[in-house]
Amino acid sequence: MSDICIKPQLLRHVLPRVLSVALLTSLSGCGLFNENKKLPPAPKIAAPETLYNNGIDALRTKRYTLAASEFETLQQNYPYSGYIANAQLMEGYAYYLKGKYPEAVQQLNRFISLHPTSSDSAYAYYLRALCFYEQIADVQRDQQGTAESMDALEEVITRFPQSKYARDAQLKIDLCRDHLAGKEMLVGRYYQREKNYEGAINRYQRVVQDFQTTNHVPEALERMVEVYLDLGLTDQARKSAIVLGYNYSGSKWYRYAYDDLRRYHLLNDKFPIPGKVVTASDMPQDAEPGTPGARKGTAMAPDAIATDTRNENTQPQAMPIKAAPVTPVKAEPTAPADSAPPPAK
Repeated sequence: MSDICIKPQLLRHVLPRVLSVALLTSLSGCGLFNENKKLPPAPKIAAPETLYNNGIDALRTKRYTLAASEFETLQQNYPYSGYIANAQLMEGYAYYLKGKYPEAVQQLNRFISLHPTSSDSAYAYYLRALCFYEQIADVQRDQQGTAESMDALEEVITRFPQSKYARDAQLKIDLCRDHLAGKEMLVGRYYQREKNYEGAINRYQRVVQDFQTTNHVPEALERMVEVYLDLGLTDQARKSAIVLGYNYSGSKWYRYAYDDLRRYHLLNDKFPIPGKVVTASDMPQDAEPGTPGARKGTAMAPDAIATDTRNENTQPQAMPIKAAPVTPVKAEPTAPADSAPPPAK
């Protein structure tokens, strides 16, 4: 038998074609054999009460991302379920605990618009206000967020004055006011250092007039004494010091003002001794009745805002989860996602 000789040039041209035909044949054969093979079934969505309770469990174990996912899955797959309202509210709560405040506000706004008469509306408004409150910026930054927080908290008090959330909202409003007063003091001190005395006085006066319940008032009055003395306006300096002395005689700010007036030889018997307890009968008869804080006690700071509590361990916390409507629910007849809502009666 003679040997068959295949030229290398022919092999290079023929072999790729043979391999291509073999590959196509194998693929077509696989298609024929698998033509009738069924696709795997789609994963089954859990019942709405299961999804809701899973979300509650995730909240209680601080798995906030999972909780939000469970509540969102419930809403997407069972839009006509009786659990929708609670799921929307709890998803907002989960976002709040996670620190995703814009997402929380969006979810809570959805709940408020769709369920305005719900028994949980007060909680939704309160939680939304907390989302703004938690985003309050440092006093060295713009305070637009503080104003938005106050508006949202005041809405809680206006709409639900008898609710258990109103008192906490009022406390946080006082803290917001203290924050705004701190901003005014920061700017006023800057103007004073730059010898822009008019700008400084305007800031200090605003604190005294508009934020009388904050703990910044004593310092504002003392700073006014300093500025008036620098300007040579001794009568105004005395009046500011008298208001300071009869409202905050025990404060360090009155001691500073008292020492300044003594150095300028401006003291008289109208000024109480620093640290002395002042009664209403001690008030000088010629004190201007319209002077902010002239009546004793009108400008005293509440104990709750004696310090900037936003950076302290004493900061009022959000209501604990047990105060939220997170009771697990029982099974109910459900409607699948693709079914129509029941006809109106």
